[in-house]
Amino acid sequence: MKNILVFPCGSEIALEVHRSLQYSTHFRLIGANSIDDHGRFVFETYIGGLPFVTNPAIIPELRKIIQQYNIDAIYPAMDSVIYHLKSKEKELGCKVIAPESDVTEMCLSKLKTYQRLKDIIPVPKIYQIDDEFEYPVFLKPEIGYSAHGTKKVTNKTELLQHLQEEPTCLIMDYLPGEEYTVDCFTDRHRNLLFSGVRIRKRISNGISVNTLPFAGDTTEFTQIIEAINATIPMRGAWFTQLKRDKDGHLVLMEIAARFGGSSSLFRAQGVNFASLTLFDAFDHDVSICKNEFQVEMDRALDTIYKINIQYNEVFVDYDDCLVMRDGTINHTLMAYLWWCINRNIRLTLLTKHETEIHACLKELRMDHLFDRVIQIAPDQHKSDFIDNNEAIFIDDSFAERQEVSIRHKIPVFSIDMIKGLVQL
Repeated sequence: MKNILVFPCGSEIALEVHRSLQYSTHFRLIGANSIDDHGRFVFETYIGGLPFVTNPAIIPELRKIIQQYNIDAIYPAMDSVIYHLKSKEKELGCKVIAPESDVTEMCLSKLKTYQRLKDIIPVPKIYQIDDEFEYPVFLKPEIGYSAHGTKKVTNKTELLQHLQEEPTCLIMDYLPGEEYTVDCFTDRHRNLLFSGVRIRKRISNGISVNTLPFAGDTTEFTQIIEAINATIPMRGAWFTQLKRDKDGHLVLMEIAARFGGSSSLFRAQGVNFASLTLFDAFDHDVSICKNEFQVEMDRALDTIYKINIQYNEVFVDYDDCLVMRDGTINHTLMAYLWWCINRNIRLTLLTKHETEIHACLKELRMDHLFDRVIQIAPDQHKSDFIDNNEAIFIDDSFAERQEVSIRHKIPVFSIDMIKGLVQL
């Protein structure tokens, strides 16, 4: 098993690395950050307080981590970090998962990218402030990511004001058409093994939070991607963003030497970019097996909790808790109960179910799930049967929870609170 350090581990890219590889038997992930963020809740092994990547102290600190954790490779998870760490790969004495440093430097700069490809594929025209051009134009930082610092301007006053606020912006053609991301994978032999076009239907902070595969003719996309791949020595996962101009032609917006944050759309079909990139980086030949079913991906904020309680037993209700009113099983609660089993936490079913409970459990294929089953009469109090003060109690009834809480002083949970119990 290879030890992979993901840094910074709270970026959208890092979180997708974790989602892609959390069940892998080949790679063990260690998360590291300069600033504590969501990565602290996600990575089981977490290292905080590192210097920023532009601080010279980062290299000695990373070398200490590489030695202490026997790191086989660093997976940089932000554009600027990719460039900085790849350029210091020899000093680190550790593999950095990225194309060669000249490629990462070019991808970091939109101006360098356009200059490299201007005679090969359509790229935006870049203007100087004193040039003659028609409004609207689009302003975008030469080095940046997502939508930070970008703006469509419609007159010179807006142009000058935004350049004062964002002086590194390029002045370029405004592209009014539909925007696409093409997620790609190139192996170490320079073979383009995959390119998938997706539509960015809804965008938030530069991230496509609703995306689906493009269903039309991809010939124009393929020609552009193959031209890029033939010109630039990409390796591993990478992506490009394209947009249609006023005449409907595709024009390059940017190239990134990493996978896209919403490339997980294709992971749902079997294309695991993080896994492919790591196997390729360790010189394994890879292939792709993609399912052809239709998929659409929508993203929203998710929640992870850390709760400072210790317990060795769970008392849980049956009706309207484990089994819902319509007879369906509460799969969220079931996932939590199996999480408990993995940690040797005892499970006790405490129920007032009106019919013989063991037959019901057998019918639902749960007859061996619980360490013990306690079935009581409707007029009895569940608090009378709690015999472990290092336990927790899960029930849909507020009255039952309140009574158990007051009498036994143990944590009590309604079913909407279950997600907070699953701790990494």
